[in-house]
Order: sequence, then C-alpha cells, then structure tokens
Amino acid sequence: MNRTVKLLMFSDVFIYSGLGLISPILAIFINNIKGGSIEAIGIASAIYLITRSILQIFFSRVFNPKDRLWMLKLGTFLIVLVPIGYILSTDIMHIYLTQVLQGIAGGFAFPSWYSLFVCNLEKGKQGSQWSVYSASVSICMAIAAYIGASLVQNYNFKIVFILTGLAALLGFLILFGLEKKIIKKT
Repeated sequence: MNRTVKLLMFSDVFIYSGLGLISPILAIFINNIKGGSIEAIGIASAIYLITRSILQIFFSRVFNPKDRLWMLKLGTFLIVLVPIGYILSTDIMHIYLTQVLQGIAGGFAFPSWYSLFVCNLEKGKQGSQWSVYSASVSICMAIAAYIGASLVQNYNFKIVFILTGLAALLGFLILFGLEKKIIKKT
C-alpha cells in the first residue's frame, strides 16, 4: 500500500470513527430538541443525503482533477464544523442547516477522495486494498458507536460532539501529508 492510500485511509479512520461516535445517538439528540420528532430525523437525513448527492455529481464535473486535493481538504474541514453545528443547535432548523453543511462537505470530499484513492491503488491489489480500507473504517466505527452511546448515557451529548470534532480534525490534519504530485495521477 503506498503512502497516499495509507494517508487517505488513516484520515477516514479518524473521520468515520468520529462520525461513528454519534451514529447511534444522533436520532435521540434530534428527537429531544425543539421541533424534533421522528419525522424530523428522517427529514434531516434526507437533507444531508440529497445535498451531498447532488453536489458531489456537480463538483466532480465542474472541477478538474488538479482541484481534487483542495476539494478534499475543504470538504474535510467542513466536516470538522458539523459537530459544532450540533453543539450550537437548539432548534430543528439548526439541525437542518447543519445537515446542509455536512452535505456540502460531502459534496466536496467524496468525489475527490475516491478519485485520489482509486488512482493510487496498486495494480493487482485493488480488491485487497479496498477490503483493508473498508474493514479498518468499519471496525473503528463499530467501536466508536459503542463508546459514543456509553458516553451519552453516562455523561452528555456535548462530550460526544466534541470528541467527534476532534477526531475529524485529526483526520483533516492527516491530509496535509498528501503531496501535490499525487494530483497528476487523477
């Protein structure tokens, strides 16, 4: 596995572990704020997924391969801000705006990450390298989901959102180890 693939993988391990911390508790958090409901949880998820889906197609077509590195860094930085949005949320509209922010972040980060990752996989080892990536991220998310739920049960939501932001920040900082020459491959 080359350095670029390892850095992208380690970055995602931190980012997705952070998001894993909130995965089991976000619906409960949303349901407990002003205007929150089961329907609001579904709307919030839809806002994120639709925003991300539309923007990732748009951004992947508008920007050139040379833009992939800054797109990845911008999207990942915006992901760092998402837990802050949750901390500041007191109303369902704040959650919806945070979901739009997360969708914009994903719109930038997803196509650029995939492009960089795929172009740097070793020929003949693509399947095993994807498997290592997927297993690493999934195991870390699973552990984080348990930790996040335990922290909320024993402490509060805020500590989990702070830890989510810190994990995402570490994932973001790892991206600065990527070199500009990797863009030539995309």
